[in-house]
Amino acid sequence: MTASRLDTFRSMVARNPTNPLARFGLANEAMKAGLHAEAEEHLRAYLGSYDDEGNGFGRHAEVLEALGRMDEARAALRLGIDAARRFGHPGMASELTDRLDALEGRA
Repeated sequence: MTASRLDTFRSMVARNPTNPLARFGLANEAMKAGLHAEAEEHLRAYLGSYDDEGNGFGRHAEVLEALGRMDEARAALRLGIDAARRFGHPGMASELTDRLDALEGRA
């Protein structure tokens, strides 16, 4: 199932590489398939073109962590916390703060 969804989203991105939601969908499917480098590429493109409310930054942090890029993962979480607060999502801000605390050894 994931392979066909991956192919669908890859086709969508190939047809319209500036579509942030297609990028986000492709990143999510790549994450499910364990394709962390591909997911990171598409999340970076998504976050560069879309005013995310926090969730995308959390997913980006997850992928960066899987790739062993811990400093970047912490930075992504900080950006996600700021975005969640800016959009009025205190629950998401709290969840991302807990994840940041865990990465920084404060949990």
